[in-house]
Amino acid sequence: MQLQADELTCLRGGREIFRGLSFSLSAGEAMVVTGRNGAGKSSLLRMIAGLVRIAGGRLALQGGQSDTPLAEQAHYLGHHDAMKPGLSVGENLQFWADYFGAGTGVVSALEAVDLALLAGLPAAYLSAGQRRRLSIARLVAVPRAIWLLDEPTSTLDAPSQKKLAELMRGHLAGGGMIVAAAHGPIGLERARELKLGPA
Repeated sequence: MQLQADELTCLRGGREIFRGLSFSLSAGEAMVVTGRNGAGKSSLLRMIAGLVRIAGGRLALQGGQSDTPLAEQAHYLGHHDAMKPGLSVGENLQFWADYFGAGTGVVSALEAVDLALLAGLPAAYLSAGQRRRLSIARLVAVPRAIWLLDEPTSTLDAPSQKKLAELMRGHLAGGGMIVAAAHGPIGLERARELKLGPA
């Protein structure tokens, strides 16, 4: 399986963010996208996720599910931890599991991010770091080939960053791919770097 980008162009609000961007990523590989604020890191992830229109070029997943759009073979973890505060932790994750399709189960996903004991707690009472961990649990609950992670370690304490690194390494070991936008290390020492903007 390979994610292939050829000569991508991104326009936001009529402004060119980047042009002629090409890369390829194979199963088991991770790529960290770096660059200054406004260079297009989040836009690239959102483009792969199908949330930003491709203004030019081509983006394709070779060897994936041929009858399924690329966006539906990827998980996007953005800056905002989308959840309903009135629902419990477990109910929020169950909603996403049902929405995305059958997966490994809510309980095991919550255990993977150390939130199982808070399954019955309303999400409104979670700290910022706990909300981030609940969002990460979506990646575990419903397996998808590509993880698109935008500043994934933001608001996470050191133990939670270590747990995320373990989950990412497990995803790669299983043949998954990761594209992450980051300003600093995220625990993937062997990840390739794609730098956007001026050198």
